Amino acid sequence: MIRGFYTSVSGLIALQNDQEVVTNNIANVNNTGYKKRELTKSSFEDVMISNRQKLVGDKYVKNDIGNLNMGVKVNDVETVFTQGAFKSTDSMTDFAIDGRGFFVAQNGNKEVYTRDGNFKINNQGYLITNDGSQVLGINNSTGAREPIYVGDSKFSIDGDNNINIEGVGAVDKLLTADFQNYNNLEPIGDNYSTMDNPIYNAKVNVRQNFLESSNVDPSTELVKLMEIKRQFETNQKFVKMQDETVQKAASELGRV
Repeated sequence: MIRGFYTSVSGLIALQNDQEVVTNNIANVNNTGYKKRELTKSSFEDVMISNRQKLVGDKYVKNDIGNLNMGVKVNDVETVFTQGAFKSTDSMTDFAIDGRGFFVAQNGNKEVYTRDGNFKINNQGYLITNDGSQVLGINNSTGAREPIYVGDSKFSIDGDNNINIEGVGAVDKLLTADFQNYNNLEPIGDNYSTMDNPIYNAKVNVRQNFLESSNVDPSTELVKLMEIKRQFETNQKFVKMQDETVQKAASELGRV
């Protein structure tokens, strides 16, 4: 009976974590470039159940009854990096990545990576993200990484991701990054991720006047949320049944 408690409660814990992941996906369904997350789970290792009620000759020996599964455990929360749909806009500061890659921004003293290309121009004329982090580029003359200054001029991006400012030319190239293994990217909130060893010279296709929608399918996530609710209620019933059984056994043993 106690083992049944462990199995049911481990299921409740996993379902609670799953619910948090799904509700977070739904909350971010309208966030540009957001990538949905999924909870990965696995079963605990089976335990061999045995007793010593098998009589061989005049001795009781070990008798293997069978395997017992102790429930489910949470492994990790993984990000699904499938492409989101493109949404056309009239803003020259809107960008979307077609395929692999990330935009690079300076957030405080650290470099961060994002798929959200909904950029703005601040009062100083620099290209920034929604939270004010500076979008980084590569100076075509010096090769240095630096914030991209566009002023109040019109600009466009070419096939090599150079930022061509009207009347000035291509001072900077939009800095992008790619990674060998996306599974090692660490989300840090605000649609940003961090990771060591970015690949700056990878080919990243950037489209101007477009935004990438999140890859969350709200109807799928809502169905998943309802399934989690039903499974949670079922596990709760099992816990209640086992609790009542234990209480009954304890009270009857107490009278013996």
